[in-house]
Amino acid sequence: MVKKNSWSRVAEKLAVAIPVTALQPAVRRWLDAPENASARIAVGLSGGVDSVALLLLLWAHWPERRGRMLALHFNHRLRGRASGGDARFCAALCRALGVEFFDGEWTDQPAGDVIPEGTARAARLAFFQAVLRRRRIAVLCTGHHRDDLAETFLMRLARGAGTAGLAAPRPVHFQPGLGRVVLRPLLTLDKAVLVGALDAAGGRWREDASNKSPLHLRNRVRAELVPVWRACAAEPGRDPLGGLALSRELLEEDDAALEVWTERVTRIDPRGGLALRPLQGLPRAVLRRVVRRWLETTPVRTDLNRAGFNALLDLVAVGRPGMRHSLGAAHFARRGRSRLVCLENPAARVQGRR
Repeated sequence: MVKKNSWSRVAEKLAVAIPVTALQPAVRRWLDAPENASARIAVGLSGGVDSVALLLLLWAHWPERRGRMLALHFNHRLRGRASGGDARFCAALCRALGVEFFDGEWTDQPAGDVIPEGTARAARLAFFQAVLRRRRIAVLCTGHHRDDLAETFLMRLARGAGTAGLAAPRPVHFQPGLGRVVLRPLLTLDKAVLVGALDAAGGRWREDASNKSPLHLRNRVRAELVPVWRACAAEPGRDPLGGLALSRELLEEDDAALEVWTERVTRIDPRGGLALRPLQGLPRAVLRRVVRRWLETTPVRTDLNRAGFNALLDLVAVGRPGMRHSLGAAHFARRGRSRLVCLENPAARVQGRR
């Protein structure tokens, strides 16, 4: 067990092993920018090796931010006494560093022996958002590293993600709707590097036994697919995880370019009509984004499946005036001569009055 007055020395040793230049460049630029100097920073702290290393490195490399740093811990209460031990460990670490600490508990878990990973993640994010909103903090740092990047990339590749999905997790992720930015300083580092450096510095962390359960897809990808990928894709002088990281970076650049193009050609009038003339001859990748933006402005609350959305794209790209496409039970899209509009289905209105 690390003594209370020893955590600062652990942080200093870790900062020597992992210098600031080893952290993600875009994150460093954001943290060092003069306009962000006064921003308070919240750090997601689970007690695992990645989040402990993250807190220690931020504390050591940006000492001027120590008084404006806040650590957030969410107790999922899924591992009995071990979950409580995580919370106590995180609280003790923050006391030793003089970092403000906030914790919360999941009190309304769904029934069942296996709780979906996405459900648990949503509960944790809801807690983070509540604290950030209450404390008026717009910056959240998370401990995602290159192994997490590889797992996310391979999982989303299996699900057929496009550039936006494959570009995640981004090192600097602006979330305008929530009024915050998420920073991921460790995306340049492998988990093995974090484990080795923190152990050599005399630090400790909590191990979550549920991370080895084969019931969750991410755990299977971590335990079975990523090691095979690293072994099979390795070449002299090349690191397979480094290759995935580079692909993610290039996809982020492509995604940003497509977003700029989409912004320039999207015209939605005050009545919700989508102008069609600027869309003539556009690549389907841009058209797809334009139509998604338009759908977000409509009252439609039913997600179209892949076939339905592609049919809507065809209506916009090559459809004729007067043609329609269903957007669910209550609405449909109608193509006019110059606009695509969303209209309410009269049959749904009549049925609603019964």
